[in-house]
Amino acid sequence: MDTLPQFPPLMAPTAQRPLLGLTVLVVEDSRFACEAMRLLCLKSGARIRRADSLAAARKHLRTYRPTIIIIDLGLPDGSGLDLIRDLRRYDHGIQAILATSGDDTLAHAALGAGADGFLTKPIISVTAFQQAILKHLPSEKFPVPLREVRQDTVSPDALAYNDDLRRAAACLTAKTEVRQLDYLGRFVSGIARSAGDIDLQTAAETLVATQKAHKPIDKIVARLSGLLNQRLASHQRV
Repeated sequence: MDTLPQFPPLMAPTAQRPLLGLTVLVVEDSRFACEAMRLLCLKSGARIRRADSLAAARKHLRTYRPTIIIIDLGLPDGSGLDLIRDLRRYDHGIQAILATSGDDTLAHAALGAGADGFLTKPIISVTAFQQAILKHLPSEKFPVPLREVRQDTVSPDALAYNDDLRRAAACLTAKTEVRQLDYLGRFVSGIARSAGDIDLQTAAETLVATQKAHKPIDKIVARLSGLLNQRLASHQRV
């Protein structure tokens, strides 16, 4: 679990930084996606904390109470839907619970589990990020209007994407357990979609679909592994 530097307390939100004074807990296993969230929070004035699994998030919540929690639905130790349901079952003092995924067909399930909203990855628009949060908070708490809508976006560091690729490549083998393969396929699909890598995304989605159909996957695992290693080798040469 990562803790990033906090902004000074007791600062009122402004039109430029409307999330000043808020703390966002991001439950996200991808370094690339979390780097985007960090930049979005930085530009908006919010403090950010990160948990990379359900276990880390629950440990965090035993100590801290964030204003907002943003939960990725595909995590290494289970579904973010379970955490959303738990948060709705008990009063944790969180003002807004948002779900996020690269698969927008999961929005209905997220809202059904109790999420206040759903963010489709990749999330790069600063204004859209701010609006998605503020619309679920008491309006009287933020009297300052948002700045004029602009096309501000964030571009996560490629090194964070490289970290995700390396992690996936290290875990993806023909002997990887079925459940882990499904998770890795979805993980790679999500980061590839965020990075605009269509070939890698397609290969990862093919793995998920083929495994779901109970068809042989050895060749598909080998192809995906090869693509991951190609990307890593390419990044190392840059």
